[in-house]
Amino acid sequence: MKRATFLAWCVHFYTATGLIIAALMAVLIVRGGDEAFRTAFLLMLVATFIDSTDGWLARRARVKQVVPSFDGSTLDNLIDFQTYTSLPLLLVWRAGLLPGAYAWWLLLPLLASGYGFSQTKAKTDDGFFLGFPSYWNVVAFYLYYLQPPVPVSLALIISLSVLTFIPARYLYPSQRAPFNRLTIVLASLWGVLVLLLILRRNENERLLTLVSLVFPIYYLLMSWALTIRRRG
Repeated sequence: MKRATFLAWCVHFYTATGLIIAALMAVLIVRGGDEAFRTAFLLMLVATFIDSTDGWLARRARVKQVVPSFDGSTLDNLIDFQTYTSLPLLLVWRAGLLPGAYAWWLLLPLLASGYGFSQTKAKTDDGFFLGFPSYWNVVAFYLYYLQPPVPVSLALIISLSVLTFIPARYLYPSQRAPFNRLTIVLASLWGVLVLLLILRRNENERLLTLVSLVFPIYYLLMSWALTIRRRG
């Protein structure tokens, strides 16, 4: 086997480790309990790191040219739907964050995400996501750690589901687009803070969780501002 071919398959295997992470997440979520849920969030963070870096590695290894018979994008989407959507929503249900009849509303983001992942233009040529990019892992994290009132949780889930169908541009940090370097720096700092929240319990946990909301709020506001500017 040529060195280039070996490296290309190593990149595909790196992407495929997301399947193993998804399987472990599923086991933990079904098991239930605070310790299991926190570990599942830790695995979501690991899965996000892999998803954020495998594209760069794939371009460096020229996987499309070296192994043209294998579609890494299909593998990536298969994993992302589990780690960004179906498993985080399962955690929201298993943790009882939308109790009783309210739990049926979780089908809305599931279907919306299916629509988003199936769009041929889900990613624009100028380096943006089109429509809310199914960050249900982030939503699940904040619903679990902040435990807002059920009407607030429900309103958030419905609103973000609807935004999936609205063709606004959302920052895609691993692509070349305005403010992406700043977004990468802020996302990295956010990731470190979230990691600390998951690994260490302390009396200031709720306060730190609220502080960490600065990045998601920045992400949404900057994305909407860029969308408005491009339409203006």
